[in-house]
Amino acid sequence: MSNSKNKWLIPLAFTNIYVIWGITFLAISFGLKGFPPFILSGLRFLVAGILMIGYLLSKGEKANSLINWKKNAITGILILTGGTGLVAWGEQYVTASEAAISIATGPFWFIAIDRKNWKYYFSDKFIPIGLIIGFVGLVLFLKGSVNSNAHAIADGSLRITAFVVLGLSSIAWVLGSLYSKKNPASQSTFMNIAQQLIVAGLASFLIAFFRKEWTGFSVSAVPLSAWSGVLFLIFFGSIVAYLSYIWLLSVKPAALVSTHTYINPIVTVIAGWIVAHQSINGGQLYGLFIILLGVLLTNVTKYFKLSKRSKVKIRRVRRFLNRTGRPYQPI
Repeated sequence: MSNSKNKWLIPLAFTNIYVIWGITFLAISFGLKGFPPFILSGLRFLVAGILMIGYLLSKGEKANSLINWKKNAITGILILTGGTGLVAWGEQYVTASEAAISIATGPFWFIAIDRKNWKYYFSDKFIPIGLIIGFVGLVLFLKGSVNSNAHAIADGSLRITAFVVLGLSSIAWVLGSLYSKKNPASQSTFMNIAQQLIVAGLASFLIAFFRKEWTGFSVSAVPLSAWSGVLFLIFFGSIVAYLSYIWLLSVKPAALVSTHTYINPIVTVIAGWIVAHQSINGGQLYGLFIILLGVLLTNVTKYFKLSKRSKVKIRRVRRFLNRTGRPYQPI
């Protein structure tokens, strides 16, 4: 029963992190129209976490283990405050598409840092080949996406700093993901995520305090477009997609889960074209095709093994039915 259930959950979870997180980059840019970056991050994380933990506590689930809070605090601060919070800061100086592309080094950091699975990653030749091809596609995609007039700012050095910070956010995300995978808390995935969101939200608000983001900030001055971005970030980015991501880390290799960083820039550009009327050029489409090819190669062995396993099971069923005299009727 559980295997049948996972067959539906796995592609659904991958779809969530591929599509929703791609739109999330655009939603952050909308949120930044009314919120400073770490106030924006703190609000989305804390509200999502409170909603989740309130529901779980009403159902009788406990949240009184200090060890679990500690583990989830480390994961939440690394992945959410460090990873996503720095993305929000970076999007002040680069476009949503550029931010999505900049953190797409995630799969390479996963392989470099996840020494425990080096044997697995490099024994399957398609995984490193797929990651390299995906990176080439990202370079082509970046060449077609970066437009010096798309996000004009007074100080060009801030753009360089933003790209460096976005790279650091990718490393923080990887470290938090690997820590979560190797140090799982002994409670439900929902409770783990709720605790991670709450701690990340509080940490983001603390950073906002030290950065003096609260000075001069007025809720009444926030436009409707920024509120719409925040609502999307809370319910879809911080609950649906993040839940899918943490669950996938528990059932799939981290480097494969991290392939969402290849698809997110594509979704971001398409969403920007539809919602914000941003253009898509031929260079971006060419890079898109190369990226998809790389993602396909990182998963090709898995699909082959599943297909081969299914054929073996069918042959066994046929042999059994032949011995019992029953006809084989495929569903």
